[in-house]
Amino acid sequence: MKDDMSALRVHGGRVDIAARLYPDAPRPWLDLSTGINPQPWVPHSGIEVDTHSLPSTDALLDLEAVAAEVFGTTPDRVVALPGSEIGLRSLDALDLPSPLRVVVPSYGTHAEAFANAQYIDRGAIDGVTTGTVLLANPNNPDGRRDAPERLVGIARRGTWLVVDEAFADVVPETSIVPHLAADDRAVVFRSFGKFFGLAGLRLGFMIAPADLATAMRRRLGSWPVSAQTIAYGCAAYRDTAWQTQARQSIGARADRLDALLRGHGIVASGECPLFRLVEHDSADAIFERLAHAGILTRRFDYAPRWLRLGVPGDDAAFARLDAALAHG
Repeated sequence: MKDDMSALRVHGGRVDIAARLYPDAPRPWLDLSTGINPQPWVPHSGIEVDTHSLPSTDALLDLEAVAAEVFGTTPDRVVALPGSEIGLRSLDALDLPSPLRVVVPSYGTHAEAFANAQYIDRGAIDGVTTGTVLLANPNNPDGRRDAPERLVGIARRGTWLVVDEAFADVVPETSIVPHLAADDRAVVFRSFGKFFGLAGLRLGFMIAPADLATAMRRRLGSWPVSAQTIAYGCAAYRDTAWQTQARQSIGARADRLDALLRGHGIVASGECPLFRLVEHDSADAIFERLAHAGILTRRFDYAPRWLRLGVPGDDAAFARLDAALAHG
């Protein structure tokens, strides 16, 4: 039981564990513990996927080219990954210079990406001129965003910068990728699943100088992602109308979530529309109240007063959250 509760504080999306811990909670569970878009992109009926053959090299190159156009760079710098986490955990293949620094708080994966990493506050990165710095922009779990000009400036002062842009598709103006020159000391990771709401597809990208992109391709091998992933990724990135509508919808629902929480005396913060961070003396009690109502949110071992909520997907989800907060 204790291990299960600890697991809920390590990563979002553990509805199976929550169901064991709270067996009397109403079903189905409403999962607000992640920052995954609850209104996913839906593939059109014309997509055909050949799962009999290995994915073709041309199809993979097409996916990387489509992604490169969306990100604002060239295809030779873009590497398709089976999820951005794999890329983060493969950073040792790039032989980035020491000292290796990780900006905290942020993803748990970041703390595991480098052996013997130093941990620094986000405010300290302007003074770093050597080694490597890993950070997220927008950050998780606080949703903090830095202007791309600030981050690019750090890379051009001599520091290798690794930026996890897992949530940048929802706020593309945050991305540093369009601002990078070919020789800038920067490696960027992008996630497909969060914005498009298809995390189970396992697709991400690394954007880096061409020599580092080649090194990562060599490490991943010939077929890093599946034929279905390639087909869905190409179609979704080409669906610019859906992307525009999704950004508008997510932003409106984030504003609605802020208003709902304020109505219960809860102030949320964050600049990433897919989730909000609550800092509250009763964070644990709020988590428990919602869990008993079948609503999963995210707690943090290192910050007992924090609670993160993903943006609800529809009227029913908003109504359920409102009722649970009102009758605690």
